[in-house]
Amino acid sequence: MVSWNTSSQDPLRAYPAAQQPDWPDRSALDAVTRELETLPPLVFADECDLLKDRLAAVARGEAFLLQGGDCAETFDAVRTDTTRDKLSTLLQMAVVLTYAGSVPVVKVGRLAGQYAKPRSKATETRDGRVLPVYRGDAVNGFDFTHASRVPDPTRLLTMYQASVTTLNLVRAFSAGRNANLRQIHNLNRDFVSGSPSGHRYESIADEIDRALRFMHATGSGPEAADAEEFFVSHEGLLLDYETALTRVDSSSGLPYATSGHLLWIGERTRDLSGAHVEYFSRINNPVAVKLGPAATSDSVLRLIDRLDPHREPGRLTLIVRMGAGKVREMLPPLVEKVTASGAQVAWVCDPMHGNTVEAPSGHKTRRFDDVLDEIRGFFDVHHSLGTHPGGIHVEFTGNHVTECVGGGHEVLFEDLASRYESVCDPRLNRSQSLDLAFLVSEFLGPRDRRPARPLSATSGPVR
Repeated sequence: MVSWNTSSQDPLRAYPAAQQPDWPDRSALDAVTRELETLPPLVFADECDLLKDRLAAVARGEAFLLQGGDCAETFDAVRTDTTRDKLSTLLQMAVVLTYAGSVPVVKVGRLAGQYAKPRSKATETRDGRVLPVYRGDAVNGFDFTHASRVPDPTRLLTMYQASVTTLNLVRAFSAGRNANLRQIHNLNRDFVSGSPSGHRYESIADEIDRALRFMHATGSGPEAADAEEFFVSHEGLLLDYETALTRVDSSSGLPYATSGHLLWIGERTRDLSGAHVEYFSRINNPVAVKLGPAATSDSVLRLIDRLDPHREPGRLTLIVRMGAGKVREMLPPLVEKVTASGAQVAWVCDPMHGNTVEAPSGHKTRRFDDVLDEIRGFFDVHHSLGTHPGGIHVEFTGNHVTECVGGGHEVLFEDLASRYESVCDPRLNRSQSLDLAFLVSEFLGPRDRRPARPLSATSGPVR
């Protein structure tokens, strides 16, 4: 792959670019982007094309997408244990969903690039002092000091190196024995036996046990499932970084964003006349768009025309983030109009961003039951319309944090301060993530296995 022709980037400057840092030294930024243009790609065109094929199966109703990871990655968390624990948690979730849905699960991590975040305000005020808002480690530091909060373009190079390290860890873990299907399921067995709500999941775990024993007895073995395909994704927010890592594939002559396999446009940057939509319309990766409750059928159809003009299955994923109280009302018109247009998109539910609340302590948090209810509503809408609920997009960590309330090992409001580690939005911890996978598996499975009440109703109210 060769560097994207610099002249092809110039027209982007004619479009308004939302949520970009106010870099204090443009010459320093230009020096960084020139260096990024010389560095090897993080991912390759054939890998992106493979993911597009897998997402085409999701769009056709033949597969399910599990996308998840940190809200915002940090440079100091690029370690073997944190990467392993996130990947292990996602693989554990995938085993449950694969069996329940009887379809392949496409596994995509929010990692190796999720270092920048859009923000609702440009500044933050504490005790009367006003500083630039924290925009993620790719831009500035979390510490509330002037030196930390000034945008620093050299952080883009650190982001690249952190992404290289994370990808190396992911590839090593996926190729090693730690990704063995039987070993991953044994971890699920440990979770079921130790969870206060584990009795609800025993039947599913037993069925997976029987399936593995059958495969072993017949000599078929789970080797095909052990050969893990794993892809990485992030919000394509920082256009200076993304364009610098755009390369032209020497075989096809087409440009690809090589910072990740799948990039998405956020709710705050999906302006049809903006630079993000323009840039995404030019790259050949599979791409996604976040859609909040303000999204209209007309705007979504226009986004499809811009981003998927050839109606290529697997090209476009629509990630809806409506909120538990709105998804049943707001989603049906979008699905109906898009389906009627003939576009084959993958529909995915982000049950996190529409369900953020403030705890009495002031912490941003999410209720596990709200997260589950939005997914339930998402499935209900698609089942009623005869369309395919294509996947879920969740923010989680493999660590035992206390950032979201509820779950089987119930986190209470008063527990939040004990291990609240996120630098941005609250994440599900490992136990809550596995709870979610088992409960979503009931939506995928037979109707008589689908849960009739929230998980927390089995273990006391969320307080």
